[in-house]
Order: sequence, then structure tokens, then C-alpha cells
Amino acid sequence: MNLFPSRYLPEAPDPDALSATPAPLPKGPTGILVVNLGTPDEPTPKAIRRYLLEFLSDPRVIELPQWLWQIILRGIVLVRRPHHLAPRYEEIWHERGSPLLVWSQAQADGVQQRLRAQGLDVRTAVGMRYGNPSIASAIDALRSQGCERILCVPLYPQYAASTTATAVDHVARHAARLRNQPELRFIKRYHADPGYIDALARQVQAYWAAHGKPERLLLSFHGLPRVTVEQGDPYHRDCMETLLLLRQRLGEDGDRVHVAFQSRFGAQAWLQPYTEPLLREWAKQGVGSVDVMCPGFLADCLETLEEIQMQCRDAFLEDGGKQFRYLPCLNDDPVWADALTEIVRRHLAGW
Repeated sequence: MNLFPSRYLPEAPDPDALSATPAPLPKGPTGILVVNLGTPDEPTPKAIRRYLLEFLSDPRVIELPQWLWQIILRGIVLVRRPHHLAPRYEEIWHERGSPLLVWSQAQADGVQQRLRAQGLDVRTAVGMRYGNPSIASAIDALRSQGCERILCVPLYPQYAASTTATAVDHVARHAARLRNQPELRFIKRYHADPGYIDALARQVQAYWAAHGKPERLLLSFHGLPRVTVEQGDPYHRDCMETLLLLRQRLGEDGDRVHVAFQSRFGAQAWLQPYTEPLLREWAKQGVGSVDVMCPGFLADCLETLEEIQMQCRDAFLEDGGKQFRYLPCLNDDPVWADALTEIVRRHLAGW
């Protein structure tokens, strides 16, 4: 009898663990852990508060001293913000649940179907960095299916410490609780991948072929505090590379493409130009028609459907703009599913 509880999670029993002639372990399938940021379980103040507490307590997201930030977070932010956000989440909630989760799962399913059709034995699972399904539960689900090798695929084309790195941190944190760890690999970025750029370009061209071209196309990336880039985060560089490659891919229409950064939080300076003020400025200058897409988001969510499609549209039209159109994220686009499958397959080499 063990008098001291183990710090590690229990493992499935192995009948050959102490055998002198153990049977060979089966190779088993390869696991693909598809990671996205996270979402409340439902569009209610209680669920949103629980989600924000986990999200905004991450020191990768808010780089203030935790003792100070927790006072602000619990005493001010979590008192007001969940009630403010609840009706905004209700407006964009999908009939099947959170749009972020619905489209993340669609991409995971698309990769699994395509890789299996190519003869690869794979299993996919979606894990959210914050909220449910958790990264830990997704890893456990893959291991329960016999996955001894797991590839972590963040749905962030551009690398940032507050997105990709914190996902890696969390995978490692769960692995630290395992006695029998799986072999792990991580995809860092694919912001310049030809398949990703081609999927964006095809989406734009198909939309313009059906609806006509605007005066300008704005790529709105999620913002970051400027200081994090000054301290070494490569996110801004990644975004600019995506912008330049998409311009090249669109040929003569590349001159229509511009860039801005959204979702600013707090009083400090973030990456500029800011999306909504730029759109207001364009409208006042006489720009009549604008299309906006968010290439840093692979699945539509609150920041795209509510902040861009609703708030930024209203701001542009309010200040004199005539036509505002939002191009959805890649979501379940089959061209993107093919490209993501190819990215994953390259990273599975040797497995």
C-alpha cells in the first residue's frame, strides 16, 4: 500500500508491465491536437465570467504583476464585463453552440477525414486554451485511443506568445502530470504557407467575382501591446509577411489591401493603426466601399462577428461610408481544409 499519493495522474494498467517477455506495443494511431483560444460554455454572464477569469489570469495575456492585476480583474473587470458581453455573445451564438468551437471542430474533422483518405491512421481532438473542451481533456481523449504521438496544431497562423506559446505551455503543463508521456511535436506558425495564402486569396477573389470589388480591403489582425513586440514577440513581423504575400498573390488588386489591428484592451499603446479609428478616418476622407477580413482568425468568433461585422460596420457607415462588407473567416472552407491537411502532414513526417 502506498501511504503517499502520487503527484502524477493514474495510467491505464499494462498487463505486461512486469513481464520478462512483454508483447510488443502496437504502433497505434497518431494524435492531432487542434488548439484554439477558447470560448464561454454559453452566452450568460456566469459562463462568461468563468471564462474571462481563466483567460485574463494568464500571465502570457496580461503581463502585469499578478497581485496587482488580480485586484483589478476581480474587483472591476469581472464585475462589469460579463454583463456587458452577454448580449454580444447571444447575437453571434451559433445554433450548434459557440461559433469558435463549431468551426474549430469542423477544421479538425476535415483534417482527420483527409488524412485517413490518404491512408494515415490519425485521431483528432479539439482543445481550448481557456474553457471547454480543455487541452487536458483533449490530450486524455487522444491517449485513451492509443495515441503515443501527438502533434499540437494551434489555429493561429501568426505566432504570438499570448496565443501559440501559452498553448505550448499548457500542453507541457498537462504532460508534466503524466508518468507515461506521449511524444509531442508543435507547429509554431504557418503565416507564410503557400496553401494558407492561397486559401485567403481564393476567398477574396471568389467574393469579388460574385459581389464586385471594393475601393479597399482591410486585413484586421488581433492587436497586441506594442511593448511585447519591442521586447521580442515576432507577431507583428508575421502579420506583415502575411499582408505582403497576400498582396503579391492578388496581383494588381494587391494595391487595395491595407492592414490594421483590433481588440485593444486597456490604456497602453497597442499595435497600430487601430481598426475602428482607421475605418472612421477612411469614411471621413471619402472612401465609400470597404471589405474587411480577419486572416489571423481561422474561425469566426466574437471578435470577428460582433466587433468587426457589427461595431466596425456601424462606425464606418456612421462617419459617411457607403458600403461595408465583412468576409467570413476560413471556417469550413474546403480549400483551407486541404491546405491545413498538407501543413499537418508535413509535420507528421517520420511518424
